[in-house]
Amino acid sequence: MNPCPHPHQLAALRPHYLSLCLALMGLHSGAQAQAQAQSAVAGQAHATLPTVVISGARFELANDDLPLSADIVSEGALRDQQSRNLRQALQDLPNTEVRSSPARLAVGASSNAFARDGNMGIQIRGLGGNRVLMTVDGIRMPRSYVSRSAMFDREYLSLETFKRIELIRGPASAQYGGDGMAGVINFVSHEPSDFLRHADGSAKAVGGRVALGWNEEDHGTTVTGTVAAQASEQVQWMLTASGRQAHEVSTMGDNDAPNHTRTQANPQDQRDAALLGKLVWRPSAQQRHVFTLEHAQKKQDANLLSSRGPDERGVNDIRDEFTHGSVERSRFAWDGRFGLGTAWADHLRTVVSVQRATSERVGHSWVGRVANPSLPPTHRIRDNRFEETTWQLGLQADKVLRAGAGAGAMSHRLVYGLDYVHSSISNLYTGQHPLPPETFPLKRFPDTHETSVGLYVQDETVLGDWTITPGLRIDHFRIDVQNQHLYHPPAAQPARDMSGTAVLPKLGVLYRVTPQWSVFGQYASGYRAPEAGQLNDRFQLDIGPNQYSIIPNPHLQPERSRGVELGLRGRLERLSLDVVGFYNRYSNLIEDARLMGTQGSAMRHVFQTVNVPRAKIYGFEVKGIYDWGTVADGRLRTSFSYGHSRGRDTSTDVALNAIAPAQLSLGVRYDRAQWGVYADARHHWAKQEQDIDLLAIGNHKAGTTQFATPAATTLDLGGQWRPRKQVRVNLALHNVTNRKYWMWADVYGQAASSSTIDAYSQPGRHLRVSMVMDF
Repeated sequence: MNPCPHPHQLAALRPHYLSLCLALMGLHSGAQAQAQAQSAVAGQAHATLPTVVISGARFELANDDLPLSADIVSEGALRDQQSRNLRQALQDLPNTEVRSSPARLAVGASSNAFARDGNMGIQIRGLGGNRVLMTVDGIRMPRSYVSRSAMFDREYLSLETFKRIELIRGPASAQYGGDGMAGVINFVSHEPSDFLRHADGSAKAVGGRVALGWNEEDHGTTVTGTVAAQASEQVQWMLTASGRQAHEVSTMGDNDAPNHTRTQANPQDQRDAALLGKLVWRPSAQQRHVFTLEHAQKKQDANLLSSRGPDERGVNDIRDEFTHGSVERSRFAWDGRFGLGTAWADHLRTVVSVQRATSERVGHSWVGRVANPSLPPTHRIRDNRFEETTWQLGLQADKVLRAGAGAGAMSHRLVYGLDYVHSSISNLYTGQHPLPPETFPLKRFPDTHETSVGLYVQDETVLGDWTITPGLRIDHFRIDVQNQHLYHPPAAQPARDMSGTAVLPKLGVLYRVTPQWSVFGQYASGYRAPEAGQLNDRFQLDIGPNQYSIIPNPHLQPERSRGVELGLRGRLERLSLDVVGFYNRYSNLIEDARLMGTQGSAMRHVFQTVNVPRAKIYGFEVKGIYDWGTVADGRLRTSFSYGHSRGRDTSTDVALNAIAPAQLSLGVRYDRAQWGVYADARHHWAKQEQDIDLLAIGNHKAGTTQFATPAATTLDLGGQWRPRKQVRVNLALHNVTNRKYWMWADVYGQAASSSTIDAYSQPGRHLRVSMVMDF
């Protein structure tokens, strides 16, 4: 498909559209390595063509023309930083945090952190989980499921298969539906054309890439290979395979005792693999079809030395324990683009995909009785599974219209379409020797179908220096319980269905004050329906003095938001600057597993997912890059970013615990023809006690004080050597000063008096090495 408007329409469009069209036809692949200049944190040279964002407006648009806050982590930034997971890739984006947690809790523990060691979720401006829409090439990724007995998150991707990451902050429900209430992260995978051009821009029949990497923090080794070919004038294909083997992520703890006092990481083995295949078929200049097959899997084995010894009730003695976890995601997608040139549409895009994701965590415990240590231990097994199969259909059309001539000329770009998503979700808990009153097999919530349908329209109106972008979406959702079979017997009441409809408006305005400066603002609404697990999740444990239960909430309501964002952009000869302020209000914000109180003489702790009637989150972000120009035959640049936000539950006037402390990132990079060096410093502000809700810290013990992360500054040093144009060798030393520090999202719920808080600390000084070779 030719993605550009017809020639007679170009006169009505801004100059950046012409550059954009050239980029989309393949000419920008040679400049993509420079495109990270638009991301303030990337620390690279200014791009010669506009950085293109797909997520911000549902069509390709230059980043600087969006009336909202967006970031792009380019392929060059991912490669130079040697990012192996989401935390590393997003670490310098303001008001963005990735939660992680070590695998150290007992298999039978009543905690939602069971057997976790990895990226647990992304938070944007204080909100995370399924409020952040994650997509791969516009296809929704599976959602997470959180219960107090298990957690299954969205670790279904491999960064080695992506050429950039697009991040949109703030409510995006008017464009993408309820899952985009807090923001959107779109992972854009490579295409064959990315590898089928020589350095001078000329085409080649066969191309590819080989990449090797090793990092000391988990002694992980990564190997990635890509081959692409021009099969004919109409057909290109590509195949990428990636594999990684690693161990536990190191901490700053020094206690290696095989019991609950342990602060060193538990021994762990991890094996990741990913496969991406693409076929691009261009039967004519007006059509383009992309067929994608993707598979990603992660497997993990952990020896839980930290759980050995008497359990939390002092009744049982855990003599040995280990866990095995696996996640897999497979998708097939067809993305068809048609140039129509009709009265109702210039172009039509059709997306059809089917995706299946499975997660399984198996725990083995050998448990004896403290009172009778001579008796043989009981072998307990917990096998927890979560599956989601999703069909997605998208139809989107766009039309460019003109009105007037000369200085008063006006152009419109209408985008309208339909989104349909249908998911079949199931969970199953089996094993042997369950704890009373449970019996295996069981389901925490019944098998459920979730369906959403959205109709949307957006108009980008350009009048002189003004761009006005109103939008509207009508979204309908339905949660259908399929049956009550195995629903946590004995369930007190059947699981509940739910449905609803929302009308979601948005309005964006951008004004170009001068060619160098522009201001923008956006009003956007957000909406998210409860999930099957939040609506009907059930859990119960009846042993010893510490008893727990989770009860469903049949009165749970969808959550809504209204947000305002104001920003300033400067694109000077040397300085690129973005300043953004935001203020979001929420109603019926959904809080998972709040402690509702105690019941009975055993003082059972009762948890329930509830609505927070009113809440607000506000803050600001500054990011930019300054190009010092030529220094000693090289180029010197400085990048910076700062994010600060605060949040309150205005119905009770207490803090929202999800808000991370402020962070400042500063980077300096110097590049010459064959080599470059950089230094990145980050300062994490301390978490203040007035910003912590002590009644919801997670451990719910009277008199407990939450551990508040102290301030910390870290320094990374690195460099790149380019012995040939096709070969790049990266070397980096992270946390050079060996500073002990913690991330707030990781320690939420940990007591200040905890003797094992070092188990949650970040890695100390460590080395990363990688090599990339194109052919």
